[in-house]
Amino acid sequence: MATEATFTVPSDQFPLGTVFEQLPDVTVELERIIPARDVVIPYFWVRGTSVADIEGTFREHPGVNRIELVDSVADEYLLRVEWALDHDDVLTTLTETKIALIRATGTDQQWTFEIRGDARSDIAAFQSRCRELDITITLTELHALTPIETATEAALTEAQQEALVLAYDRGYFNSPRDVTMADLGGELGISQQAVASRLRRGVKHILGSTLSDVEPQTR
Repeated sequence: MATEATFTVPSDQFPLGTVFEQLPDVTVELERIIPARDVVIPYFWVRGTSVADIEGTFREHPGVNRIELVDSVADEYLLRVEWALDHDDVLTTLTETKIALIRATGTDQQWTFEIRGDARSDIAAFQSRCRELDITITLTELHALTPIETATEAALTEAQQEALVLAYDRGYFNSPRDVTMADLGGELGISQQAVASRLRRGVKHILGSTLSDVEPQTR
């Protein structure tokens, strides 16, 4: 199962990390990239500085072939970087292990990376490779990907879902019922008529989403 992880590394253990020696108050945020072995050229934002020569600030960094300024707005700069893939660091390790980099944010304290692997073993392989290269990483979060919402949840409004969950929890659908619509309305702060409308519409949506693909049986 696809797995996402979050990990941190010290700020100086990343190609752009030495910039914080000159600009300790900036934040660097890499755009989402999916590395390929032949080239890794992402874009990144630098925020929190008004340095005139932002390219010069980043020019001399190990693991970087070239950096160019793409655009700037106030104290935010969008830059394009071409990494040197013969330099052993976090990005080249992600490339070798075919891990997708979702997001990376750096400060003078640390870099925080969000990554995704096709399986949990891919994340483990990445960690193992980092240990081989003496790259200090700290895993802070690991979880399997799950659907954001079910088809039933997607079919309901927030108000309908709230009313249905409360009605179920309080035993409204039991026989005999443990509560009345008036009781539910009191908890929700709405009228009995509003409760009836939310339950009716909610049940209709649930039946529509679950029975739409069911073929009627003929007798």
